[in-house]
Amino acid sequence: MNLTILGCYAATPRTFTNPTAQVLEIRNRFFLIDCGEGTQVQLRKNKIKFSAINHIFISHLHGDHFYGLIGLISTFNLLNRNNDLTVYGPKGIQEIIKLQLKLSNSWPQYNLNFVELTSTESETIFEDDKVIVKTIPLKHRVYTNGFLFEEKIKERKLNIEAVQSYEIDKCYFQNIKNGRDILLDDGRLIENKTLTFDPENPKSYAFCSDTIYNEAMLPVINQVDVLYHETTFLESEVELAKKTMHSTAKEAARIALQANCKTLILGHYSTRYASIDLFQQEAKTIFENTVLADDGKVFEL
Repeated sequence: MNLTILGCYAATPRTFTNPTAQVLEIRNRFFLIDCGEGTQVQLRKNKIKFSAINHIFISHLHGDHFYGLIGLISTFNLLNRNNDLTVYGPKGIQEIIKLQLKLSNSWPQYNLNFVELTSTESETIFEDDKVIVKTIPLKHRVYTNGFLFEEKIKERKLNIEAVQSYEIDKCYFQNIKNGRDILLDDGRLIENKTLTFDPENPKSYAFCSDTIYNEAMLPVINQVDVLYHETTFLESEVELAKKTMHSTAKEAARIALQANCKTLILGHYSTRYASIDLFQQEAKTIFENTVLADDGKVFEL
């Protein structure tokens, strides 16, 4: 599981920073999370293939989180995309994008699907044989969701020496990796644990976009491996955080601590501060394993 930060600063883009967008890769699935202005350029800079992205998750309808979406959808069409594309986001996102496509006469040649979200409870919005994605209801000035990405348990690993010692034919290998016991020709039943090793523990990643301090999310993100949490302000601006319904670095750290997370990644920094290091310093007073997102940074989760 790898996370590429395309942009992680609040609101106004600058020549050297970008608004929110990131790509999460899980077992060869590439998920784009939010799509602020400049996302296409950042994808190019980070050498992420456009064709690898089939699912886009939009947290809320503030411009710094989705104003890059119509451009990306249009570029996909210019590149003669054939793969289906599904966009998950708040109710209204389909109307916005389709109006832009209609008025510019730029209907894509590929299938463009929308899954509009309205629930204030966590729900599963995507699932295949390797990944499951759930919403994390957040509290912001407009309807907002974070997203929890959970890797499914991998198949068991073959103990080659054990398999060979019992002279088991290769045709049974997949059944063994699927967890089945094996009945030998002489009638002996070999338990699966004798023939395999446990798979790696499945990883999980929680993306918590713009939100005020919100303990209601704790049951959804409990014991997540990696938590990305917005930290627009430092504690000196806590009143401004409340007014704008954002979080401080200390508040993000409190959420990580209470959720028993392994790692906290901070992002969505206000550009009023001289250095983003200040956010890490503040958060570490509460949650030690805190790291900083930055544009172009890649995390191996």
